[in-house]
Amino acid sequence: MSTTTVKTPPPVDGAPTGTAPAGKGPRRGERSRAGALTSHGILSVASLIALFPIAWLIYLSLGPDKDDYLHPGGILGKMTFDNYTFVLQHTPFFDWLWSTLVVSLGTTVIGVLVAATTGYAVSRMRFPGYKKFMWVLLVTQMFPVAVLMVPMYEILSELQLIDNYFGLILVYCSTAVPYCAWLLKGYFDTIPFEIDEAGRVDGLSPFGTFARLILPLAKPGLAVAAFYSFITAFGEVAFASTFMLSDTKYTFAVGLQSFVSEHDAQRNLMAATAVLVAIPVSAFFYLVQKNLVTGLTAGGTKG
Repeated sequence: MSTTTVKTPPPVDGAPTGTAPAGKGPRRGERSRAGALTSHGILSVASLIALFPIAWLIYLSLGPDKDDYLHPGGILGKMTFDNYTFVLQHTPFFDWLWSTLVVSLGTTVIGVLVAATTGYAVSRMRFPGYKKFMWVLLVTQMFPVAVLMVPMYEILSELQLIDNYFGLILVYCSTAVPYCAWLLKGYFDTIPFEIDEAGRVDGLSPFGTFARLILPLAKPGLAVAAFYSFITAFGEVAFASTFMLSDTKYTFAVGLQSFVSEHDAQRNLMAATAVLVAIPVSAFFYLVQKNLVTGLTAGGTKG
């Protein structure tokens, strides 16, 4: 029995081979070591820049005297948690917490509900003036707070909603809804229209299709809208300080101002309160973070 030996021809110059030649650098898709070190270094510096204000605020909150911020080096030898104890026991902190949560969560629920139905209607329905309607929402964001303050105060006064949580929630919704409607309209545009048609074939009403089919698919967009509405209400100062007259109904943003007056500034207590204020926002961010990045990017892919 004869055997035949097949000789493999030598590779042609310039033709790709199974292994990368030594000394030719990394393969495609691989980063050089210098590039990896550079990118990690830049990210590390950026992280330090972002974290430094938070660490500095926590550090100042541990100083027992109100003027310790002028001599921060002296805090190391006398760190204490007395500022946190004073804030929790001798200020209306928990009243501020309750007011802030009521206003922020109320703005989030009402604002996202109105914005979602508005965005879905403009995305799916072609009624007369639907394009102009979205532009009208955008125009409402062009007026500065100083211009809106007086007419809003008069409206709330006529409705007897001054120093009322619901009145402040309505004011914040007027700010949050236009932006969230635009955001969710762009996200709904990315959801295939065939899903709506399938729901109608199954006998669902337009609202049933929206509630049972579209909203579950729009969770990332809803998470972004909810986070924006929550932050808008949580950190706003001008409207809250004007429309809420009782000190027990102050939100955190307004309550922080009580530590600074014309003749005195208790910055150590303000720093401690600011650290405590960050806890609810961090908890809310943790709840929505899974859908936050997806929702921020998906709405810009279509429409």
